[in-house]
Amino acid sequence: MNTDQPTYEDLRREALAAAEPRTRGAETAIACDRLVRIFSTAGVEVQALQGLELTVTQGDLVALVGASGSGKSTLLNILAGLDVPTAGTATVGGYDLLEMSSKERLRYRREAVGFVWQQTARNLMPFLTAAQNIALPMQLKGRAGRGAKAQRAQRVAQLLEALEIGDLAGRRPVELSGGQQQRVAIAVAMANDPKVLLADEPTGELDSETGAAIFEAFRTVNRELGATVVIVTHDPLVAGEVRRTVAIRDGRTSSEVLRRTVTDEHGEESVSEREYVMLDRTGRVQLPHKFLEALGMEHRVAVDLASDHIEVRRDDVES
Repeated sequence: MNTDQPTYEDLRREALAAAEPRTRGAETAIACDRLVRIFSTAGVEVQALQGLELTVTQGDLVALVGASGSGKSTLLNILAGLDVPTAGTATVGGYDLLEMSSKERLRYRREAVGFVWQQTARNLMPFLTAAQNIALPMQLKGRAGRGAKAQRAQRVAQLLEALEIGDLAGRRPVELSGGQQQRVAIAVAMANDPKVLLADEPTGELDSETGAAIFEAFRTVNRELGATVVIVTHDPLVAGEVRRTVAIRDGRTSSEVLRRTVTDEHGEESVSEREYVMLDRTGRVQLPHKFLEALGMEHRVAVDLASDHIEVRRDDVES
């Protein structure tokens, strides 16, 4: 056994260290602080998340990217209430994901978050029409009383119109294309007006043109329906179109790309983007591989403090 690797208890102690959780403002939709998720099978521990930190502001549209096994899907499952973190803190829309009871978790999944799977067929009941699929989450929520049916019908009509699929209301999933199914799935996820919408590779089974249309549907949900949207994706089209792209590597947030629209002196608009390396609460950063490879850095680096910056360079001293 490699004793250099942190154990389950080491990670748990680190995640529950003495430092108090950061204070989050009322405008924060998602807050993860030193989030840890460890899977244990037959005595083998897999550390999917290793102290991950992430904050998403209400009304934001964010893409999560990373290689297979980086931890991004584990993070999404935790945010969706489908998995429970091992340690750390995670809140979504005011819900504490570590402290919820089974009943609270069920309510959370029905009301606080919407979820869209990559597999189009997984999102919809095959024997229901599009309109019936959209109404189903509202029925499961248990809203009863006079006028409830009319309210559901009004919400269904609103979502069908917003996502431009009103002509599909009476069709069953088998009668819909993959892109149409995903639009209906987004409407289903938004049926109970959740504050946060999560999507796992929603364009993964679609061609680029259809994928672009689906991404525009997420823009509509974000812009017109007011939902905070977080999308896990490998699609460079999606990752390049959002204001903020967060990269996850080895179970931690490693870097972010922030984009903004700038206007030149001629009034022409263009998109400016800047990549940032993330600094966690313990002072750790993950330098981009392309930087390390370009300078031949490995094993250790020399660090010097200047008046207004930190200099990181290759250590050429022989060991």
